Amino acid sequence: MNERTLHVLEFHKIISSLSDYAATSLGEERIHALSPATDLERVQIMQNETDEAVHILRLDMDVPLGGIFDVTSSVHRSSIGSVLNEKECLDVASTLYGGRQAKVFLEQVEAGVPLLKEKATHITSLRDTERAIKNSIDEFGEMRDDASPTLRQLRSQIHSYEGKIRERLGNIIRRRSKMLSDSIVTIRNDRYVLPVKHEYRSAIGGIVHDQSASGQTLFMEPNAVVEANNELQQVIVKEKHEIQQILQRLTMKIAESRYDIEQNLDVLADIDLICAKAKLARAMDAAKPTMNDQGFIQMKQARHPLIPADEVVANDIEIGKDYHSILITGPNTGGKTVVLKLVGICTLMAQSGLQIPAFDGCELAVFKSVFADIGDEQSIEQSLSTFSSHMTNIVQIIDNVDSESLVLFDELGAGTDPQEGASLAMAILDNVIEKNARVIATTHYPELKAYGYNRENIINASVEFNAETLQPTYRLLLGVPGRSNAFDISRKLGLDDGIIQKAMSQIDTESRSVEAMISSLEHSRKRAEKDYDQAHDILEEADQLLSSLQREWHNYENQKEQLFKRTEERANDVLDKARQEAEQIIADVRKMRDNAGFKEHEWIEAKRQLDQSTVKLTKEDKRQQKTAEETELSVGDDVQVLTINQKGTVVDRVKKNEFVVQVGMMKMTVGRKNLQFLSRQKPFSETETVTTVDSSAAHVKQELDLRGERYEDALHRLEKYVDNALLANYPSVTIIHGKGTGALRTGVQQFADSHPHVTSHRSGREGEGGSGVTVMEFA
Repeated sequence: MNERTLHVLEFHKIISSLSDYAATSLGEERIHALSPATDLERVQIMQNETDEAVHILRLDMDVPLGGIFDVTSSVHRSSIGSVLNEKECLDVASTLYGGRQAKVFLEQVEAGVPLLKEKATHITSLRDTERAIKNSIDEFGEMRDDASPTLRQLRSQIHSYEGKIRERLGNIIRRRSKMLSDSIVTIRNDRYVLPVKHEYRSAIGGIVHDQSASGQTLFMEPNAVVEANNELQQVIVKEKHEIQQILQRLTMKIAESRYDIEQNLDVLADIDLICAKAKLARAMDAAKPTMNDQGFIQMKQARHPLIPADEVVANDIEIGKDYHSILITGPNTGGKTVVLKLVGICTLMAQSGLQIPAFDGCELAVFKSVFADIGDEQSIEQSLSTFSSHMTNIVQIIDNVDSESLVLFDELGAGTDPQEGASLAMAILDNVIEKNARVIATTHYPELKAYGYNRENIINASVEFNAETLQPTYRLLLGVPGRSNAFDISRKLGLDDGIIQKAMSQIDTESRSVEAMISSLEHSRKRAEKDYDQAHDILEEADQLLSSLQREWHNYENQKEQLFKRTEERANDVLDKARQEAEQIIADVRKMRDNAGFKEHEWIEAKRQLDQSTVKLTKEDKRQQKTAEETELSVGDDVQVLTINQKGTVVDRVKKNEFVVQVGMMKMTVGRKNLQFLSRQKPFSETETVTTVDSSAAHVKQELDLRGERYEDALHRLEKYVDNALLANYPSVTIIHGKGTGALRTGVQQFADSHPHVTSHRSGREGEGGSGVTVMEFA
C-alpha cells in the first residue's frame, strides 16, 4: 500500500487509537506493524476474526491476556547458552500461564468463534516448564528455600550463622553502648559490623570496613565475630553457586521448549491484535463490512473515525456499480475533503480487518492500491509551488493506476489559471476513468459542474449548504452538483441589491443556466425528502395500527380458549363428584349381588364407561367430534358404539338414523347419534372372493394369564378373551389367575357361572396348575 496515502489519510492515528486497547507488548508491536491487506480472502478472514472478538464482548466477556510478556529475547538467549536470572525465568512462567488461560477460555466459550478457537489450538500448554519455574522462584522473583535440598540446607546454615553473629554483637552493644554511635547492627561489604565512635576504635578492636562522611563513626567488625563472618561468607558463596545451578537447569528446560514458546507468543500477539480491533470497534460503534473484489462501495450513515462523535456528520456513500466516479463540486470549507478522507480511511481500515463506523449492511471493496492527492503539499526546500507538488503526485498516480485502484483527488487542477486548471482536471479524470479505476474528486471550478452530465460512469455530487444560516451542513448530496452561494451570502450580509444584480448580469448565459438547473435539482430533492418523510410517518402509523389489531385479536383468542378450559374443568369436577358417588353406590350394590344375580363384568363395563366420561370444549376436539358425527354411514363402515364404548361394523340400515351393528358375536340396533365413524373398508368387485377373519380371534391363545392384574381390569380382559375364544371355536380354555388371596379366582369362577356360553368350569388338575388356574368348557 502507498506509504504517502497512509500518511495523507492519517492511518497512523487509527493505529495509535488501536494500540491503546492492546493488552500486551506483543499485541502493541503487532498493531504498529499492521497494514492494509490486498487479498480478498485474507481481508475476509481478518474481518471474521474481529467480528468473533466483538461477539465475545457483546456477551460481557473478554479474552484473558494478563501476565503475558515479550520473552522472545530471553528464550533466544536460553538457546545459546546464557543463564537466565530469576525475573526472566518468572516472566517466562507467567507468559506460559497467561497463554494457557487464554487457550482454556477460547476452548470453553460457547459463542460461535471458530477462528479464535482454531488459533487457540496452536497454543501449547507447557505445564511442566511452568511448574518447575514456579516451584523454584516465588512471585517476588526470589529463589525459594525449597528449590533444592542443598539450597534448603545452605540457607538453614546461613540463618544459624547470622543468629550467632547477631547474638555476639548484641552482647558487645549491651556492654559498650557508650562507645557506639548507635546501638544497632549493620552490614558493610556483606559483613556484620557495629558503628563505633572514632575515639573508641582501639577499645573495640577489629577490622574497619567503612566510615561515616564526617569520619567520626567507624563501621568495625569486632574480633569476636570475624571468624563467624568468614564462615557465613563461605556458606553465602555456596548458596549463590547453588542458585546459579538451579537457574541453569531452569534455563535448559526453557531452551528445550523454545519453539513451542515462540509459537505461543506469535499466536498470543495475533489474539491480542484481534481483541484490540474488537474493542476499537465497540468504542467507535462500528459495524462489520461485507468485502468484495468488484470495486463496489456502499456505506450507510458512515462517520469519519477521527472526528469527535458529537461533531461528525454521517453520510451515505455509494460508488462502483452504476457509476465508477464521483465529482464533488461546491465552495471551500463545505466538507468535500472530509468526505474524500472518509472513503479513503474506511477502505484502509476495512482492508486491515477493522470494522468501520457505519450502519450494519455496509459493503467495501478490496483495492490493490489506494492513491490520494489531498492537502497543500507546497515545499520551500524543493522550490515546488502548490500546483507543482500536486502535479508531481498526480503524475505518479497516473503511472501506477489500474482497474483495481481507488483514486482520491482533492481540488483537482487547483493552484493555476482557473480555465487551464479546469481543462486539465477534466483531462486527468478522463485518463483515470478510462483505466476503470474508482475515482472520487473534489473541485470548486464551475466548468466541471456539467462534466458529470456529459460522461458515462460518473455522477455529480455536492455538500449541502444552508443559505439561511450561511453554514455548510456537511451532508453529501449525490446527483446534485454544488452551486455557488456567493450572491445569497452577500445578500444576507447586507450587500446592496443593486450591486448584486449588476454582478449577476455579468455572468454569461450558460453559467446562469447551470445555476438555475442546480437550484431546480435542490428544490426537487427537498420536496422528495419531505414527501418521503410523510410517507414514512404514515407507514409507521399503519404498522402500529396493525400491531395493535394483531395484539387485540391474540388476546381475544387467548381469553376464549381460557374460558373453554375453565368450563371443561368445572364440568369434569362435576363428573368426578358423580363418579365418586357412583363408585360408592356400586360398592354398596356389590354386597347384594349374590341375591340380586348381577354379573360382575357388567358392573366393570359400566364403571369403565363412567371413567371415560369427560368434557371437551376446545376447538380441536369439537371439530373432530363434529366431523365424525356428520359422516354419512354405509354398510361395512367401522364405527364406535358410544353407549358401550365398543368397536363394531355396520351390517344394515333399519331407518334413516338407525343402523344394525355387529359387535363381536352380537348384533344390535343403534341410533346414528350413538355411533362415531372410524374408517371405511375398500370396495371390492363381485368377482373377488372375500374372507372375513377376526384378527384377534385368529391369533388368540388357548390360555389367558391374569396374574398381576387389578381385579376389575382382569375381569374386563377375561370377558374379551372369552368372546375371542368362542369366535375361534375353542372347546375349552385355561385361565391362569394364581393362588394369592383367592379373590381373582373367585371372580373368574363367578364370571364362568354367569356366562351363557360356559357350560362348566373346574380347577386345574395336577400338572395343569392346580388351584392357580380355572379351566372353562364351552357348549
